[in-house]
Amino acid sequence: MRILVLTHYYAPEFGAPQRRWSALVERFMTAGHDVTVAAPVPHYPGGRPTREQRRAHRVGAIEKGMHRETVLRTAYLPHRADIASRTVDHVVAAGDALRRVRRRFARAASRPDVVIATAPAIPTLLVGHLLAARWRVPLVVEMRDAWPDLVTHVGPAGALPAEAAHAPHPGLARRIVRWIVARAKGLVHQQVTRWQSTARAVVTTTSRFADVLHERGVTKVEVVRNGTDLSQVPTQRDHAAGDHSELRCLYLGNMGRSQGLETVVRAAARLHHDGVEIQVRLIGHGIEAPALAALAHELDAPVTVLPRIPHREVGEQYAWADTVVVSLRDWAPFAWTVPSKLYEMLATGRHITALLAGEAADVIRRARAGDVLPPQDEDALVDLWRGLAEDRSRARVRPSGREWVAEHADDDVLARQYLVILESVTGAVPVTR
Repeated sequence: MRILVLTHYYAPEFGAPQRRWSALVERFMTAGHDVTVAAPVPHYPGGRPTREQRRAHRVGAIEKGMHRETVLRTAYLPHRADIASRTVDHVVAAGDALRRVRRRFARAASRPDVVIATAPAIPTLLVGHLLAARWRVPLVVEMRDAWPDLVTHVGPAGALPAEAAHAPHPGLARRIVRWIVARAKGLVHQQVTRWQSTARAVVTTTSRFADVLHERGVTKVEVVRNGTDLSQVPTQRDHAAGDHSELRCLYLGNMGRSQGLETVVRAAARLHHDGVEIQVRLIGHGIEAPALAALAHELDAPVTVLPRIPHREVGEQYAWADTVVVSLRDWAPFAWTVPSKLYEMLATGRHITALLAGEAADVIRRARAGDVLPPQDEDALVDLWRGLAEDRSRARVRPSGREWVAEHADDDVLARQYLVILESVTGAVPVTR
């Protein structure tokens, strides 16, 4: 098959979408398929390319990716961390992708057999819809996480622009802004559902979000989880007796509003003040990182907030920890999502401290990989970590998590599932190599 992937996030950037598609593309190419990826010049997560990325990539360039796939680099807009400027960046990149991809495949004989458009960049779905309709080829829409449902919770619904805040009647201005934002969100939901309904297939990463889409009338929904490459994730070992006296707790990932990590900081502070030896590391990037560091200082919590690290250094952090933390707020769409980092955690065998609900909680329970607590439940977290500090055997390394990943979320398994979907929508004859 000739496969076109439209995405806003791609290697050499590193993040959950980038890792997923790099793994899938590698296996698609190995299976004998031809893959073209249309993606902006790398500029994640800072909103603009690094000096090295500016030298190596330029708008309009046709590159060979690390798996010999073709990468068409499109325009981008430098942006901040807020949703508004990031959305404009998505629009700019999508518009340029439409123009450049049409030019790239002007000849009918060279056009793709299938178009895959990936969210969360909603404008990318529009480009996929337009190209698939023009070329009369199948469209596969991939919805990473419960998107755009999460915008209802993390978007600027309650935000009030500065000019509105100083209006003669700020209360009225606030109500008007909220109405406009709510109306815009409703229109986005309706349009995305229409694109999903007209696609040949919709791929989600969780079963629960697939059920939600079915309830909305989207009939052709498939589930291909996020995952990890077991060959790249070594199993951790239990610490030797007496290796360290403190309980070591590790969080790796995004530090945004969605994670609710202030619960972790407050729990660590309480245990510290009660005389429990504990150390917590929060490693990653996100808009809440400075506030978490300030809160840890204010509460005299034994919490260190560190910036994002290269993936090659992640193994050292897992080796340091006794338990690894995964956390999401108690928001309805998070019952339909599974943090992509969870699969790597499962593969390490480390005990997992899970502050979440829904499908992610179900995965941890089925894998018998740790303890599941209600989201943002500070008291429950204090009780759990106090118990782990007193009895380290409760945090021992266990093989069950890795075994679950091998069956359900290994990259080889997921790529085979995805290819079955693509072969189904295109009518392609499976290629085995």
